[in-house]
Amino acid sequence: MSILITNIAELMTQDAEQRVLRDVAVVIEGERIAWIGAAAGAPAADEAVDAGGRAVLPGWVDSHTHLIFAGDRTAEFEARMAGESYSAGGIAVTTGATRATSDFDLTRLALGRVAEAVSQGTTYLETKTGYGLDVENEARSARIASTVADEVTYLGAHLVPAGADAGEYTDLVCGPMLAAVRPYVQWADVFCERGAFSEDQSRRVLQACREAGLGLRVHGNQLGEGPGVRLAVEFGAASVDHVNYLAAADVEALAASWSGWNAGDGAAGGSSGSGPRGTVATCLPACDLSTRQPLAPARELLDAGVQIALASNCNPGTSYTSSMAFCVTTAVLQMRLSVQEAVRAATYGGALALGRERGNDVDGERAVGSIAVGHRADLHLLNAPSATHLAYRPGIPLTHAVWRAGVPQRVR
Repeated sequence: MSILITNIAELMTQDAEQRVLRDVAVVIEGERIAWIGAAAGAPAADEAVDAGGRAVLPGWVDSHTHLIFAGDRTAEFEARMAGESYSAGGIAVTTGATRATSDFDLTRLALGRVAEAVSQGTTYLETKTGYGLDVENEARSARIASTVADEVTYLGAHLVPAGADAGEYTDLVCGPMLAAVRPYVQWADVFCERGAFSEDQSRRVLQACREAGLGLRVHGNQLGEGPGVRLAVEFGAASVDHVNYLAAADVEALAASWSGWNAGDGAAGGSSGSGPRGTVATCLPACDLSTRQPLAPARELLDAGVQIALASNCNPGTSYTSSMAFCVTTAVLQMRLSVQEAVRAATYGGALALGRERGNDVDGERAVGSIAVGHRADLHLLNAPSATHLAYRPGIPLTHAVWRAGVPQRVR
């Protein structure tokens, strides 16, 4: 079945040319975008949707979430708002609640969070394990995550459980736990931070997971300068996330990882890069506000030539939101990004962080995070004539309609 979406006032492609098209139409066939062009020349389709002079964006690509959890951490939040500093220890509270919750209820809770995200324009998302922290519960979390999210990341190296020996637990993460989650995950992550995993422990985790064939990510430089960025670049990780505290050498290393990469070359549709692919710096502004950390230096990173992503970091302790629009608004109003830059970071940037900016003809995967012929039909129709309204009208829910792989979604 084909769908013609016409009378679009503004369309941000977020492809290589980063075009902003006006008075255009889009045709969806099945799960793919089949045609883009002037509304006056649009072909016929089985169904027509009048956009009513609204703006269309690629669906948000949320490349960093923690959706497999149970329990509540409002007391921790209130304490932080009263002046207590954030530490990773609150993860243990969620671990206890998650272990005590049935598979059925964990799945139900996660599906509700995915539905909430999709209703706000998110069409592709990653989620992590990390609230099980033993072999049985990490494997369970990975299995459940694989049924609700597009990409799953193994985060057994989230925190050393209370009473456990750090070295022995790292052995577990690199051995039996990794083997147990491997059928369900595509990525591995490590929380390389004081109070979590040291540089040596993080290196062991990254090496073991790379040898197991997983793509790599790193939680790094959230609470202070440290080795996270350096390790991420050394191991060729797809992303390093948080990046609140960066030394000049960290910015230089990230920028150097993109040297020779050209966003304008590559596969059909022109939205895939050629040359050596670097490490994306993923900024998590909702988390920064909740933990009262300085906002990640997105402007400095972009100006240095680093590819960035924006993500929600939806989790129960430090960023209990799935609103990518909130992250975009914050990036514009407080991180000095333009609307175009912020939207790109929340769409194409997220796809780049997940290695999904280009399609794969061998296994039928379609590119996400940009709007081009042949890409997955992930579209976000705003109840506004331009994307500028995301920052111009902060806090106003602007999602009017969403198509995920060509299928209309429920919008609350």
